Amino acid sequence: MNKLYGTIIGGAVGFIIGITGLLLLRVEYGSTRAAHTPVMIILTIVLLIIGAIIGYFIPGKKETIKTPTNTVPPKMTKSRIIAVIALGIIVGAVLAFLTGGTLIYYVAHSMETNVNGWSTTLNYGEWGNDILLRAAFAQVLSAANVPEEAVYWSTTVDSTGSKLNGTHDYIMHFPAGGLPPNNAFWSLTMEDSNYLMVNNSINRYNLGSLSNLTPNADGSVDIYIQNAPPSGNESNWLPAPSGNFMLWLRAYLPGPAILNGSYQVPPVMEVS
Repeated sequence: MNKLYGTIIGGAVGFIIGITGLLLLRVEYGSTRAAHTPVMIILTIVLLIIGAIIGYFIPGKKETIKTPTNTVPPKMTKSRIIAVIALGIIVGAVLAFLTGGTLIYYVAHSMETNVNGWSTTLNYGEWGNDILLRAAFAQVLSAANVPEEAVYWSTTVDSTGSKLNGTHDYIMHFPAGGLPPNNAFWSLTMEDSNYLMVNNSINRYNLGSLSNLTPNADGSVDIYIQNAPPSGNESNWLPAPSGNFMLWLRAYLPGPAILNGSYQVPPVMEVS
């Protein structure tokens, strides 16, 4: 009877674990079919098996009561059944949370490409019924257009991989004809370590195609990213805070070179 109870309880616990896993991963509403992707089916089966093992071995463990003549397996009491179910729910919920978080983290980072220190993805907004992609985007970029509407790049490091910090001066050099191709506009913005726009003396919070940037003699464009104004290049200056910061580049109605992945954003280079 111990093993029978263990199997029954294990199945119940496994079911609870599976449902908990689905609910934790399903961070936004979707159709019923969204929960039945291959990955979610495999995840549910794995959690179900783990729950069954937990339920089988805890109450079905072969403990014995020694007597002078024989050994008698202990009876499953109602209180022990409740205790095992409660333990299974707790273990299952924690396991589902950790498993779900790990899967979401992996998917969120595997969908990104990194070039010249800039991270981007062309998959957002087109996840269909893939619940893991939906969860990943809800975690890292909860609101985004489809790539045909806008593409986003972000970076927190310079060309050497060092953290961007306002104690250093930086430059972004766009070669002639190398500005982000688009059919609307592009912009470069900055956030401080608290993900807020950076207050500055000239109230400038972005640079881009609407900023009347001053090109170099060869048609290239340099953007100066630093805390103090660059002498003679104020029109191309994006003010930085005194501490760490993050850059965002956005292209709206991006051109084919962006959509096919051939366009590369230039690195942020420290000025020595």
